[in-house]
Amino acid sequence: MRDVRMMTYGEAIRAALDDALAKYPEMLLIGEGVPDPKTIFGTTQGLREKYGAERVLDMPLAENGMTGICIGAALAGMRPVLVHQRIDFALLSVDQLINNAAKWHYMFDGQQKVPLVIRVIIGRGWGQGPQHSQSLQAMFAQVPGLKVVMPTTAGDAYHFMLEAIADNNPVLFIEHRWLHHVQGEVDKHRPAAELSGAALLRQGTDITLAAFSHMSIEALKAATVLARYGVDAEVLDMRCVSSLDVDSVVGSLAKTGGRLLVADCAPEMASIGHQLLSKLVLAHGHGLQQAPRLIAYPNHPVPTSHFVANHYYPGAEQIASAVLDMVGRSELTASVIGALQSDLPKDQPDRSFVGPF
Repeated sequence: MRDVRMMTYGEAIRAALDDALAKYPEMLLIGEGVPDPKTIFGTTQGLREKYGAERVLDMPLAENGMTGICIGAALAGMRPVLVHQRIDFALLSVDQLINNAAKWHYMFDGQQKVPLVIRVIIGRGWGQGPQHSQSLQAMFAQVPGLKVVMPTTAGDAYHFMLEAIADNNPVLFIEHRWLHHVQGEVDKHRPAAELSGAALLRQGTDITLAAFSHMSIEALKAATVLARYGVDAEVLDMRCVSSLDVDSVVGSLAKTGGRLLVADCAPEMASIGHQLLSKLVLAHGHGLQQAPRLIAYPNHPVPTSHFVANHYYPGAEQIASAVLDMVGRSELTASVIGALQSDLPKDQPDRSFVGPF
């Protein structure tokens, strides 16, 4: 049975939280701004009214302490979903996340569980600048015992959220704020997604584009235009940051002649794309026809100025240009870039985006 609906990414998150609150009476939804009028890009809208202020609630600006309280609640049998409106705020709870939540199951020989979901938002927008636009997913992915997922599509956002809440161990659920308005199909009755594996977004034969989060959308844009010029790119969404699905990339490379471009929405030095490339080269380097490439952000803080931001963020244009160089079709670069150019500032995903929350 299929029940397919068109939803935005943000609506899919809200639907998953709604369904989980109905399914799990022990679930709590707590975080800074959860009952705020903007309801975190609309992802918590109406849930407080439906389930009550004792289950859907705001929290004080005490991230480390509140994370500890949520860990305690999880150990006591509850299923908290703790929301940080920025991944930057999660830095204030690193001690609790790394030294307690991620380790508890192991320290007690699997006899205790921490069913805790930490929702964090990454990405640029509206001049948020160095302290509110960081992409720190690779840092958290280094923590043993902490699952890190970063779904890109509305369908994956719905199912991954439900799976994260059902998981008996801590999950860091990362959303790129530029995805909240993107529409997609959500089939509530499809088989439950597991928190593992890449997703094939587009089949191709000339090159593999392995991308993370919003860069998967940019890779799809580039691939769509490249196809008009006879270049057929395959797009993989590396939706699970830990652990990385290297096998799917290897399988794709077998179809695309061993050409690989990795695109990540993080500074190059802090890119999980490096880990993907390392694993591929060490175990499957013979399958690469030429040196793979990585497209990521520069290694300096995110600019606040809209004008400087236009030169900071790579996207579909840079992906397409690199692809054409790799497949020996550089003569098409000007035409392809011209087809991809937009008059929107690179700090604004669409014209409706006019604020940070």
